[in-house]
Amino acid sequence: MAEIRIVGTAHVSQQSVDEVRASIGEYTPDVVAIELDPARFSALKRQAADPSVRDVLEVRNFNSLLVQWLLAYLQRKIGLDVGVEPGAEMKAAIEEAEKRNIPVALVDRDIRVTLLRFWNSLGFIEKIRMFWALIVSIAEIDNGQEIDIESLKEQNVIDVVMEEFRKFSPNGARALIDERDAFIAHQLVLLKAQRPEGKILAVVGAGHRQGITGYLDNPATLPPFDTLVGEPRSLPWAKIFGFAVTGLFLFLLAAIWFSGVGLGVLFEAFLFWVIIHGVLSGLFVLFAGGHPYSALTCFCVAWMTSLNPMLHAGWLGAYVEARVRKPPLTDFRKIYETESIREMAQIPLFKVVLVAALGNLGSLLGTILYFIFVFPVLGIDPGVVITSGINNMGAWAAGLF
Repeated sequence: MAEIRIVGTAHVSQQSVDEVRASIGEYTPDVVAIELDPARFSALKRQAADPSVRDVLEVRNFNSLLVQWLLAYLQRKIGLDVGVEPGAEMKAAIEEAEKRNIPVALVDRDIRVTLLRFWNSLGFIEKIRMFWALIVSIAEIDNGQEIDIESLKEQNVIDVVMEEFRKFSPNGARALIDERDAFIAHQLVLLKAQRPEGKILAVVGAGHRQGITGYLDNPATLPPFDTLVGEPRSLPWAKIFGFAVTGLFLFLLAAIWFSGVGLGVLFEAFLFWVIIHGVLSGLFVLFAGGHPYSALTCFCVAWMTSLNPMLHAGWLGAYVEARVRKPPLTDFRKIYETESIREMAQIPLFKVVLVAALGNLGSLLGTILYFIFVFPVLGIDPGVVITSGINNMGAWAAGLF
């Protein structure tokens, strides 16, 4: 029967690099399975072409792309502090296997699928908390806070870290950890079936070792493979929220119109919608370092896109930003090689994505503030206006029939 040995590593640890090389030499496996997908494998070996600006704009996963870049920056900074390139242990496993003519198996899920499932699994509050935690972590690392990388491979420390992550973001932990544990275990079970008398050495992050081992010890507990791939099926809450906002705004205008407070109040209500969305979306773009043309675009379209769940102000601002800045293809690689957040923020492609994210955030904040402050700004009693508006709408509808 095939034998599987799992080596748990830290992704920025020289000790892990040495342990991987030693394990391959001592265990002499028939195949080395590594926690990489084809895209990351090609990137690690510098074989993959960087995506174009058009690719980034067409996918429109601006928020998840920002998360990916910030996580990569955080990992790189930790690696620089300890003198080890992120992914060095995976690279060492590949080099050692190739040197010994041992086949390499890529057993991790496509990073694009993982990021998509991760981002879609998070609720609105979880996304805010995650962004905040990333910013705080980056600030601490940039300020010189030291991290004991080797201690993170100890099982009791891993258990504490995983438990905290699950408390912080249970849905995120499921997409980033649990699902990938199951996916990798599926791949190892398949390798085991293909090599019934062989030896398999699996090189994975230490946080995955316990979950993968549990599945291998009891394969019957593995979830169906089809549930681990593709876009997760869930209610499109963003679109539902968008249509609800559109309906609420139109209802509000109708209530004001039928309440009889006057055409001037109705015009002011509409003008307030235009101004608050445009100003906040434009200001957020400028805060992102966007070009004034991009900010002006968001200012002009935010009031309309906030009423269309299929379109967002930040997307249009990003297209303008890309046309003005004209990011070169090399920007994608530069983002992964920056030494500071300030340096990253000066890269044109990063500005394009940040303009999209913050332009949308400004418009969303405009929607929230509008419904909070519209009646105080108009100087009218919402209860009276809405009640009389509904009654008059009912009478008007009854008159039609």
